Amino acid sequence: MNDLMTGSAHLDEKGENLIIIDQTLLPNRRVLLTINTAEALYEAIASLRVRGAPAIGIAAAYGIYVVSRAWEKESYASFCDKFGRTKEYINSSRPTAVNLSAALDRMEQVVLNNGRVEPVQLLPLLKAEAEKIHSEDIEMCRAISEYGLTLVKDGDGILTHCNAGPLATSKYGTGLGTLFLGRERGYEFHVWCDETRPLLQGARLTAYELYNAGIDVTLICDNMASYFMKQGKINAVFVGCDRVAANGDTANKIGTSGAAVLAKYYGIPFYVFCPSSTIDFSCVTGADISIEFRSPDEIKTMFFKEPSAPEGVKCCNPAFDVTDGELITAIVTERGVCRPPYEKSLYEMFKK
Repeated sequence: MNDLMTGSAHLDEKGENLIIIDQTLLPNRRVLLTINTAEALYEAIASLRVRGAPAIGIAAAYGIYVVSRAWEKESYASFCDKFGRTKEYINSSRPTAVNLSAALDRMEQVVLNNGRVEPVQLLPLLKAEAEKIHSEDIEMCRAISEYGLTLVKDGDGILTHCNAGPLATSKYGTGLGTLFLGRERGYEFHVWCDETRPLLQGARLTAYELYNAGIDVTLICDNMASYFMKQGKINAVFVGCDRVAANGDTANKIGTSGAAVLAKYYGIPFYVFCPSSTIDFSCVTGADISIEFRSPDEIKTMFFKEPSAPEGVKCCNPAFDVTDGELITAIVTERGVCRPPYEKSLYEMFKK
């Protein structure tokens, strides 16, 4: 398909800068940003210029490598100290998605495992690790998409929430990957894409990706899902996720749990698509997942010429909610499809 299938984060040709698509400007403008400082990387992640759990991990890995190039002439002790402090700074940009901390931990481990080499010799090792994180994500997306195709049939109607396509990953996507891979193989899906308030990732990003790929897509408001489910137009719900607890509870964009409740009521399969890096066995249940709260301006002013509510009205803006595992029909991973009870299936597939 189009060049979006290359994902949203990569190094430039010289390997000296991180390049990302500024997702806050889509769908009207496609702008590439060049990042080479920790502050710029933090801002890009915190402000959702790069978003989607896998894409955040890839950007963080490349980004901390780029930043660390400035310390190549320092002592190992100084390099290690600056790397650790920068890692913690970048990791604080968003608290919910586990991929951010997982990628940064892997990059730091390269530094800690090579204490006998000069910092200048660490740089190619760090670059190689970041490239490995990226390539693993590409392989993961394809594997998840293959498993996803076993759960649907040609002609199905699919409801999506938020964005879990190539912009949020490296290629194909997780929650949308099945649709893109199916399109390549001649499947004809009809996608009901909800807008995903308040940041409109569904309208701005998912609809944009699907439309440009030639996939039949209809944009709906978030509160219209029940209507189309009752009409029998939706055969499955596809979502990505940012963190999965050991019991199968899943954190994803706000509104996901509501879609799951509706799907349960109407007897519609609700599928969560995620890489193994998103599964966090240190979280026993969803209650252990930290939920990010964002600015009230995203609700009242961001996409409006004038405020949509009185200036003094308070807003509460949780960016994520947790879907109980009992509402999830299956969790689709790069290793296979997990079904309830997730305490058993996730452990057997990954913990070993």
